[in-house]
Amino acid sequence: MAITSANQLELLQTAEAVAREKMIEPELVIEAMEDSLARAAKSRYGAEMDIRVKIDRRTGNATFTRIRTVVEDDAVENYQAELTAEQARPYLDDPKVGDEIIDEVPPVELGRIAAQSAKQVILQRVREAERDRQYEEFKDRAGTIINGIVKREEYGNIIVDVGRGEAILRRNEKIGRESYRPNDRIRAYVKDVRRETRGPQIFLSRTDPQFMAELFKMEVPEIYDGIIEIKAVARDPGSRAKIAVISFDNSIDPVGACVGMRGSRVQAVVGELQGEKIDIIPWNEDHATFLVNALQPAEVAKVVFDEEAGKIEVVVPDEQLSLAIGRRGQNVRLASQLTGLDIDILTEEEESKRRQAEFNARTALFMDALDLDEFFAQLLVAEGFTDLEEVAYVEQDELLSIEGVDEGTASELQARARDVLEARNKAALENARALGAEDSLIEFEGLTPQMVEALAKDDIKTLEDFATCADWELAGGWTTANGQRVKDDGLLEPFDISLEEAQTMVMTARVLLGWVDPTELETTGEEDAGEGGAAEAEEAVAGDEGNTEAGA
Repeated sequence: MAITSANQLELLQTAEAVAREKMIEPELVIEAMEDSLARAAKSRYGAEMDIRVKIDRRTGNATFTRIRTVVEDDAVENYQAELTAEQARPYLDDPKVGDEIIDEVPPVELGRIAAQSAKQVILQRVREAERDRQYEEFKDRAGTIINGIVKREEYGNIIVDVGRGEAILRRNEKIGRESYRPNDRIRAYVKDVRRETRGPQIFLSRTDPQFMAELFKMEVPEIYDGIIEIKAVARDPGSRAKIAVISFDNSIDPVGACVGMRGSRVQAVVGELQGEKIDIIPWNEDHATFLVNALQPAEVAKVVFDEEAGKIEVVVPDEQLSLAIGRRGQNVRLASQLTGLDIDILTEEEESKRRQAEFNARTALFMDALDLDEFFAQLLVAEGFTDLEEVAYVEQDELLSIEGVDEGTASELQARARDVLEARNKAALENARALGAEDSLIEFEGLTPQMVEALAKDDIKTLEDFATCADWELAGGWTTANGQRVKDDGLLEPFDISLEEAQTMVMTARVLLGWVDPTELETTGEEDAGEGGAAEAEEAVAGDEGNTEAGA
């Protein structure tokens, strides 16, 4: 069948029909037709020829042309589609590189094989256009809630019809033991939209914490209007959840607004989440206050916060322990997710025993090191002294403020403490030298003899060895493995060295060794001032290699 003998308007009608059915632009279908006709013509005239087809958008008439391009004399590779300027002179008055010679060629006869090939080309181009259209439509809907109809189930995964495309709800993204049948209506959170070779993949979720946040946004007008903000969400899908909210209008109670009249608003969310119990908690900038709220309904007696480690200890009455922990640790786990902190829960009895043990240990330290009786040693501990350094180098007035301590006693205490420290330093230094520690490390400013001894025991014996250390190796850190934070002990952590101090010492050692230019370091530090500085950036690389989160 020759293209010229066909009803030329049928091309345009077909293109419009396909475009309407697939919801794409008719121009894309016509371009696919042009490409398929060009391929058919190449199979007739030769695959090396540059054959192009143009379909008139008004009449449907298809024009077949052969294109030859003028190239440099030594650049001709395809003699069917390229020619030199000399060869082009019969066709052009003043041929230049890049000029094209366009000749119209007779239309081709579309045989059965050529027609089938043209059909495949058109279908492929239409499918690609349809995929692009679907991706463009859904890519901006990630992070929103979408309604759909269940089409089928495949290996536990639910295929959902979402209008102009299909989405997938994986079995691990379903709540509990949810089951669906074909034609059931479903509401889910668009977790991700990816462009893949087989088309856009739309991934849904009903277990994502943001699904619940979006549901509250739909049910609570104050959240939608921005008067109330959801600060954090933690979920145990299908069982229990906690959501932290804050109000920017003092006249509106954020918890009450989310609960609604007689619980109407929160019940609507609970119903959608298969009866999941929801604790609505007022958010607070103060970590301790926020944590007390997050552990509701348990009562908290005391909170001890370790900011450097991102860890917090909560003391509860003995009878509140099971309530604070929750069934299978659910309550404390959700509170930890909500606050972003590691939470240790102790009873008042456990905390009292631990404090007593610390008191006894410090008392014994002062009794043995300073040759004091038990009463006087306990008096020092009760006044807040924790180690010999504090006694040796504290202002004498602080010792004189202790009842029964005069100037002579204070001077004697400090002299004894300094003598013990000097003896310990001397012994540590001798031991470090015996282990092979070199003077470059021993004389490095900021390292005490005990620190040098600890480093030497770990085979860090020179300044070069020290300069290769990462900050977290010295100060300690936290490694995240399988979602759990695991403590990594630092070599100098027993000496209460902070992460910033470790960074400074390591970079100072590198400057002294000539590994780092101090002027470049200052420039980089100014540029990265808002991002943690050059030292932090460089050490972060080392920290990443160990998959370690820096922290004391």
